[in-house]
Amino acid sequence: MSTQYESVQVATLYPEAFNVAAPTTPVGRNVWPRQAGVFIRRLATQAADDAQAEGVKDAESVESAEDVQDSPGAAADKAPVICELVAGQMGLVPRWVKSASDAKLRSTKLATARSEMVTTSNNFRDAWLNGQRCIVPMVAFVEDDWRSGKAVPTRITRVDGKPMGVAGLWERWTGADGEVIISFTLLTVNANSHALMHRYQQPGNEKRMPVVLNEGAFDAWLSARPEKAREFMRAYPANWLTANPVEKSKSGKA
Repeated sequence: MSTQYESVQVATLYPEAFNVAAPTTPVGRNVWPRQAGVFIRRLATQAADDAQAEGVKDAESVESAEDVQDSPGAAADKAPVICELVAGQMGLVPRWVKSASDAKLRSTKLATARSEMVTTSNNFRDAWLNGQRCIVPMVAFVEDDWRSGKAVPTRITRVDGKPMGVAGLWERWTGADGEVIISFTLLTVNANSHALMHRYQQPGNEKRMPVVLNEGAFDAWLSARPEKAREFMRAYPANWLTANPVEKSKSGKA
């Protein structure tokens, strides 16, 4: 799938749609691999506290994790999820990467992650198992329409015009010299049978699309256990999306 998307430019949409403060510095409109973007994750201190509490619960509780997770009253016992907006580059840099130069080379290829491989890929497994899930706010993602024989960049947006929250993973890489790179990747699912997305991307290739989350699922996605988080890996309904060719400026550039 395409690795370009349009970030949310209207500051008021961050608290309205995602319940986080707007970025303190401007975010570029078009984001692609190795470009700066923003993502939403659980507040670091809350995630650490919950992980510690979870370990105590697992050691002492006689109920299975599945029973607790599926119990109607389980959600009521959980504290509200507190989120934070974080700046980072698009294109994941795994912790095991040895150098900044290697990080730059790998990150361009790790802008998206196949959801079917997050537990088996050496690139994404640690972030997935450590619960380093995030939400990437965007107003559109861009795909190439090849039906005319030429690549026509096309904006995919929600029908109602609201911003989208796309499921992702984030990582923090620290080099030997202390350099730190915060990065993220977009999770994708198969879209061969999707009524809209099957039209895009190069002919003969598997069709993929980002995992667009429902607004009511944001907190659950960020706080779910890894085994339950897989349930969010679904294609967004085609009738909730619309596609339009990218408009070009007078200079001929998109």
